[in-house]
Amino acid sequence: MILNKPYSAIVFPGQGSQYVGMGIALADKYDAAKKVFDEVDEALGQHLFKIMKEGPESELRLTSNAQPALMAVSLAVVRVIEKISNRSIDQMVSFLAGHSLGEYSALTAAGSFNLSDAAKLLKLRGESMQNAVPVGTGGMAALLGAELEAAKQIAAVASKKGVCDVANDNAPGQIVLSGDLKTVEQSIEIAKAKGIRRAVLLPVSAPFHCSLMKPAAEKMLEALKNIKILPPKVPVVTNVSATKTSGDPDDIRGSLVQQVTSMVRWRESIEWMIKNGITSFVELGAGKVLTGLNKRIDKDVQSISVESPDAIEEFLKELR
Repeated sequence: MILNKPYSAIVFPGQGSQYVGMGIALADKYDAAKKVFDEVDEALGQHLFKIMKEGPESELRLTSNAQPALMAVSLAVVRVIEKISNRSIDQMVSFLAGHSLGEYSALTAAGSFNLSDAAKLLKLRGESMQNAVPVGTGGMAALLGAELEAAKQIAAVASKKGVCDVANDNAPGQIVLSGDLKTVEQSIEIAKAKGIRRAVLLPVSAPFHCSLMKPAAEKMLEALKNIKILPPKVPVVTNVSATKTSGDPDDIRGSLVQQVTSMVRWRESIEWMIKNGITSFVELGAGKVLTGLNKRIDKDVQSISVESPDAIEEFLKELR
C-alpha cells in the first residue's frame, strides 16, 4: 500500500472500539505517546490511563471514560508518527474524518482543538449523553442487510409510538436505529416483518445520535462557546454534512452540537472522499472497526489500521 497526500485520508474510531490494555504498548515504547496519556490524565484530573491499562472493563466502557480514552489512543498514534517521521499530519494526507467522537480526534489532529480541551469536551460529552435519558429507557438496534431508505421507512413506522431515529449509516447493509427502548424494540419486529436479514438490540448504555440527546446537545453548545477553535490544518469531513467543513470555527461548533442528535453519515463521508480522489484510508487508534466498514463501502479502496508499534513502523516505511 503506497500512501501519499493527494490520495490518502486518515480516519479515527468511535465508541465501541475500546478495550482494556489499549495504549500500553504505545506508552511503553514511545515517550510521545506517554506524554499524550499524561496530558489527558492531567486535564481530566483522573487516572484514566490506569483504567485503560487495568480496567475494569465496566469502568472503561462508561461513555464518559471511553470517549476521551479512545481520543487519547488515536492522538498518541498521531503524535508518534509525527515525531518519528518529522512530518505533520497535514503533510501526509488530504482529509481527516472520525466516527462520532472520532470527529474530535480528527479536529485535534488537525490543530483545531488542543489535547486538553478535547479531553475535557469528550468527558462532558460522554457524561451529558449518558445522563440525557434515564438508564434503561433508551435503546439502539442494528439493522443488518438493510439499506438507508428501508431503515428510514422502518423508523418512520416505529416513530408513531415514540422516538425512533436513524442514528448511523455505517456501510451498505449496516444501519443503526436509536430512540425509546420500547419503540426501538418495535422497530426490530417491523424490520423482521419486512424481511431484513437481521435486526438486533445493541448492548449500549444510552440511545446515541437521536432526538432524545437534545439535553446533551445543549450542554455541548454551552461548553463549546468557551473553547478556542482554530481552522483545521487538514480539511475535516464531518458526520453531519458528509463533506469537508468550511474551516470556520463557528461552523465547527455548530456541527459538533448538531452531531449529538444527528445521524452519523459515515458511508456518505467515505464515498465523498473517494469521489474527491482518495484511494486509501488509514485508521489511527484502537481497533479495526472503520477499516472493516470502509472495505464494505468500497472494496476497491485500500484500508489499513494502525495502532501497535509494529503497525506504526510498517506505516512509516510506506509513507511518502
